[in-house]
Parts: sequence; structure tokens; C-alpha cells
Amino acid sequence: RELELNTTLRELVIYIVFLTDLCILTFGMVSTDMFYLNKVMSHLFLEPSSSENNRSGFRSIGSRADFWRFAEGPLLDGLYWDKWYNNMTLTLQNNSSHIYYENLLLGVAQIRQLKVRNNTCSIYPYFHTFLEDCYSEYRYRAEDRSDFGLSNESEWKYSSASSLSPWYWGSMGLYSSGGYMFTLPKSKQESMEKLVFLRQNSWLTRGTRVVFIDFSTYNANINLFCIIKLVVEFPATGGALTSSHIYSVKLLRYITYYDYFLASCEITFCLFIIIFIIQEAIKMVKLKKEYFRSAWNWLDLLLLVVSILAIAFNIYRTVEVSLLMEELLSDAHVYPDFYFLAFWQVLYNNMIAVNIFFAWIKIFKYVSFNKTMMQLSSTLSRCAKDIIGFAIMFFIIFFAYAQLGYLVFGSQVEEFSTFQNCIFTQFRIVLGDFNFETIEAANRILGPIYFITFVFFVFFILLNMFLAIINDTYSEVKADFEVIPSQELQIRDLFTQ
Repeated sequence: RELELNTTLRELVIYIVFLTDLCILTFGMVSTDMFYLNKVMSHLFLEPSSSENNRSGFRSIGSRADFWRFAEGPLLDGLYWDKWYNNMTLTLQNNSSHIYYENLLLGVAQIRQLKVRNNTCSIYPYFHTFLEDCYSEYRYRAEDRSDFGLSNESEWKYSSASSLSPWYWGSMGLYSSGGYMFTLPKSKQESMEKLVFLRQNSWLTRGTRVVFIDFSTYNANINLFCIIKLVVEFPATGGALTSSHIYSVKLLRYITYYDYFLASCEITFCLFIIIFIIQEAIKMVKLKKEYFRSAWNWLDLLLLVVSILAIAFNIYRTVEVSLLMEELLSDAHVYPDFYFLAFWQVLYNNMIAVNIFFAWIKIFKYVSFNKTMMQLSSTLSRCAKDIIGFAIMFFIIFFAYAQLGYLVFGSQVEEFSTFQNCIFTQFRIVLGDFNFETIEAANRILGPIYFITFVFFVFFILLNMFLAIINDTYSEVKADFEVIPSQELQIRDLFTQ
């Protein structure tokens, strides 16, 4: 037993060194500057100016006319900064715009739309005399790729999807990376003329289902790229839905001395992962099938898999940045597609975040010799079968209420507009965060009945049953542990030695 405790404590010390290295590596990639850069960009492009009409902001777009009003007003005002605050003309290098005087606009902005073909949906025979055109919701097979309008210009011709650019998952569909696209000129006046020309010649049609506005900036003060994608969806119902993605990412990783220190932490992390892989392989050979019966071994495997994926993502992203950076910035009159690089950088950040989450959870493996921790783990393992049986009963009732809410309130209340929203809304009801008036207004009879019965059965009965199962099991485990001699005195003696 003393040898086992000695080994566990030695492994814990080594693991704390690994965890410290991982924390330095992870938190060194993010900074508060990312949040503030996102905030100032969203304030500039998404929120309307107080001195102007409130309908001029991006989030207030509700029709095609609103889109043109935003594009010709706030969008151009935000993209082209050619004057100082006292209306003095700035001296521009290479005719480049500096948003907020600090963020260099890389290349030019690009606007892209996707359309669907006419007669892509079925009209009921009674309405054939009233309706001739029919444009369905966006589907890849229904996409319109034919030339239209003034087809001698590139913005009226379909451009195929790039193999690098990922598809976009919007509110109303999954959109491909092709479409009809054009770039804005370097000067504000020429951009205004181009937008007015396209508006007057109906570049947006009834078949238009989505418009993307893409541009990228670089702030040398904090070494951050900001990649901005503004999306306006025009669903088959009419109107418009807006969404936006603003990513502040550090694509150029190794510039300062601190960056090289982080690079050394990355190398150390890779060495730790190699050592852990060898350890797990030896353990698998020794234990064979017994290895897979331990939950901690499964957690070790999961941590290794996520770490290997994170390392692969990092290497791929670093190589792609070095290969594409010069090519993207070679022509100042072309839109540089940094969204692809930002997409992989965000994936890498997410992978590292999941990695550090599992790494912290693994600490429980090394402190499990503590009496309190052993009681907790024994309680969870002993009541697992009872909890599984309870979970089946709980989710049958939970999903039954979710379907009832979706069918009764789905067309009236936003919180019940999709089945997924119903599930999240019901969890919010359990936590006490819910607006009762909305469902009462949607249905004065079924609304109160749904709410009262759901709270009664789920909150008052089922959740208390769940707590009773854990409470009774914990009492049994605690009584059993009173008889077992504690290992904590031995650990104290071991530390003393």
C-alpha cells in the first residue's frame, strides 16, 4: 500500500507539471484584446449610430431595401476611414483604409449571394392562375448557377465554390461557398457608385436566399487578425434574418520573446504526450482486456486522442498560414480569404479548450485516495444503475412535454419554435428562468396547464426522486467507510519521510 501511495504521489507531481505547461500554453493563445477588438468591430458594423436613423444598423435589416440602405451607408462608413476626427484628410499608404485608425483593412471587402431557381417548389393547382413564379428555400440542388442581368460583368456570373472555404451553417440552411460575388473598389466613392449601380439593376432578386459580406483587418499593435462575416438570409417566407461572425485570431504566432517561450511550452507538451502514449501502450500490453474496464483509462485515452488532434490542427494551421499569407496579401485590389485560416484557428482553440477540460478532470484520479473523494466516487458508481433507470423515466416525460410544447406553442413563441429550443426552454423552466406570459398569450387554456403540470411532475416529483437516490446511496457509503481504516495518516507519514 505504501508503494502504491508513493507511485501515485510521484505521478501526481509529474502530472501537475504537465498541467501547468498546458495552462501556460492555452492561456497564452488568448487575451482580453480579442474581446475588445470584437466589441469595437461589432459596435461599428452591427449597431446603428445614435445620430442616424435607427433603421440603418445591420441588425435592423428586415428587407432587401434595408440591406441596400445598410450597404450604402454604415458599411461604407465603417470600411473607409480616410479622414481624421477633425475632418482632416489622412495620408494613406498604398490607398489603404485603417478602421478606427489602428486596424488595417486587408485587401478589399467581398459581397456574395446565393440564389435558387424559379419553379423549384410545387404550387397547388387552385393557385396556378394566381401564381406563376415559385422559389423554394435554399437547397444545394435548387441553387441557380445561370448568368442573369448584365451578364458581361463578373458579378452577374456564377463563381464555383473554393475547395478551401468551408460551407456556412445559417439559421435557415447550409450554404455552399460559391455564388455570385463582387469586390468593392479601394475608394469609397467608387464603392458607392458600384453599389448604387447594382441596386438599380436588381442584383438581388426574388430567388436570392443569402448574402455574405466578408472582410478582414489586421492590428499590428496587438498582432491580431479580425475576420468579419456579416450574413443576411432572405428566407422563402419573405423578410430578412441577420447573423454575424467576428473572429479575432492570432495567425502570426512567433514574433515576441513570449511567443517563443510559448513555442517551447508546445514542444514540452508534445514530449509529455509521447511519454503518456508509451505509458498507456505498456499498460495495455500488461493488463490487456482489464485495461478497458477502468473509467480512468478511458479518460486517459480520450485525453491523448484530443491532444493528438490538437497537435495535428496546430501543425496544419501553422503550415497553411506560412504558405497562404504571402499569396493572400499579394494583390491589394483582391479580397483575401482569411476566413479559411480563422476557421481552423477557432477549431484549434476549441480543441485545446476541450483538452484542458479533460486534463483538469483527470486530477480526480490522483486524489481518489482521499477519504472524501473515495466516498464521492463510490456513491456515483454504486447508484449508477438506479440513476440510469431514473433517467429513462425522466426523459420519457421530459420529451413528451417537449413535443407538446412544440406542437402547441411552436408557431407563436420563439422559445418553442424548434424542438431543440423546446428542450433548452424546459431546462430553463427547471432552473426558474422562464417567461410564463408568452405561453399564456399563445394559448390561454393549454399554456397554464402545460406549465403547472410540467413544474409539478418534473420539478417537485422527479428531481426530488433523483436527489433521494443519491442521498440514500451516500448515507450507505458513508456508513461503510466508517469501518474502513483511513489512508490519510499513511499519506501524512509518507510526506514526512
